[in-house]
Amino acid sequence: MNSIPLLVPFLDDREAQALQRVIKSGWITQGPETAAFESEFAAAVGSPYACAVSNCTTALHLALQVVGVQPGGEVITVSHSFIATANSIRYCQAVPVFVDIDLATYNLDPTRLEHAITPRTQAILCVHQMGMPCDLTGILQFAKRQGLPVVEDAACAIGSEFLSNDRWERLGKPHGDVACFSFHPRKVITTGDGGMLTTANPEYDRRFRLLRQHGMSISDLTRHHARQVVFEEYQCLGYNYRLTDVQAAIGRQQLLKLPEILRRRRLLAARYRELLSDQKDVILPAEPSWARSNWQSFCIRLADQLDQKQVMQSLLEQGVASRRGIMCAHREPAYQEEVWFCPQCNRRPHPVRQPCPHLRHSEKAQDQSIILPLYPQMTDMEQDLVIEALRQACCRVRRPRI
Repeated sequence: MNSIPLLVPFLDDREAQALQRVIKSGWITQGPETAAFESEFAAAVGSPYACAVSNCTTALHLALQVVGVQPGGEVITVSHSFIATANSIRYCQAVPVFVDIDLATYNLDPTRLEHAITPRTQAILCVHQMGMPCDLTGILQFAKRQGLPVVEDAACAIGSEFLSNDRWERLGKPHGDVACFSFHPRKVITTGDGGMLTTANPEYDRRFRLLRQHGMSISDLTRHHARQVVFEEYQCLGYNYRLTDVQAAIGRQQLLKLPEILRRRRLLAARYRELLSDQKDVILPAEPSWARSNWQSFCIRLADQLDQKQVMQSLLEQGVASRRGIMCAHREPAYQEEVWFCPQCNRRPHPVRQPCPHLRHSEKAQDQSIILPLYPQMTDMEQDLVIEALRQACCRVRRPRI
């Protein structure tokens, strides 16, 4: 075990007591706890509707399907994201069109959208990478001109905010058509696994609820409370994408902790930035003036003379866990088989193991970035050890300048 892990879920007796309550109730699948979690989550982000599902990947799949992504269509997104972003497009039998990122924020660069549009474009799937809000204002303005729906992959972004019309608003309000969140243990709050869709569109919310439970016309909870015998119908081809009440009970307690979690993460991120400001080999993450990150991850980028893997190995030997920067889906073996386009390369994909010149920022971010430990329970002493270990690692593996 590393002496300083990458993360520690913020769980305690409050979640254990919530689980005990649910187990004793006798209702452990999707039911009253899930409904309460949805209502409380919607209130936390300022959304009219919130629908809980089994994870963020299933949320993305439902969101794309409901906004109208169809087989053969194209969805503009980034390769620089967890592979679920691209996979959710392929689940709809549509084609990911990858555009490059802004290297400072690791998010989609809106100036590249114009070159990606074709008559087959059906949606934009933007990512708030590692909790840092993307340039949602620029993306939404472009999408409105083109008449395109916007789905937000907000997997990491619960509690993050951006400046909208001179007001700070939480991601998930929503500002696009649908926002999708994750409750995986690496995220800011967790239910073990799980996801949530938020929208202002009541018809979208109705469709999410239908599709997440096999297309069943009546929920188990509704049938259970009915005073007369009712039979359900299966109105369409749906999925088993439900969240359980066991998970929802944990999520409700996690939501209560969210203000403290955000406060601690922002303090730790500010301390990292202050204490690493003089480390010339390290490029710190940028937080635009219109963004407030939840700092789900603190991702640094190494200077060219440092080898990413060697720095990570040195950290590991000093008892500090780390993780390489966000992956690029177009470089993975799976996407040697799956269809994807680069809009500036005659729309033909490159072989996986060859660089794509129009996704060079995405590739550089993957190859030179490292995620450092950050979790609410982290002490100043632990953070000091991480910083010292990083300084030593940079000194050990620095390549001589030619």
